[in-house]
Amino acid sequence: MANLTRYNPFTELSRLDPFRDFEDMFRDFRLKNIMRDDEGQQPIRIDVHETEQAYTVKADLPGVNKDDIKVDIQGNRVSIAAETKRVEQDKQSGNVVRSERYYGQQYRSFTLEHDIDDAKAEAKFDSGVLHLTLPKKAQQGSRKLAIH
Repeated sequence: MANLTRYNPFTELSRLDPFRDFEDMFRDFRLKNIMRDDEGQQPIRIDVHETEQAYTVKADLPGVNKDDIKVDIQGNRVSIAAETKRVEQDKQSGNVVRSERYYGQQYRSFTLEHDIDDAKAEAKFDSGVLHLTLPKKAQQGSRKLAIH
């Protein structure tokens, strides 16, 4: 009787880890491999700066050819689509052990506060960075309605 311990009802709760076997569940259902297929596709990262006259957008598109980039402007929505193509390589001896470079399509769309004057918009692609100059449309003055 010299070895008495005090019962604490919260001891079991402190050892509870509800997410302990969460990763094993995905491994068992083979979902982890499906989820891993999207790891290569990175979103197009952008910086947007605004002045009173225009927006300036810089979009990182490494490994993309200039001819494989499409920019669409509709009102205040800007969409950028790019395709990275796999270049056929000469067959070398041995097998590919690991390939982490992404090949496929990337897409990014965003909305700006003001409509864009798409006739004056400019695009330049240099060293894997797309530079967009997007002039704002002139604000239409308010129209007064005559009351009859």
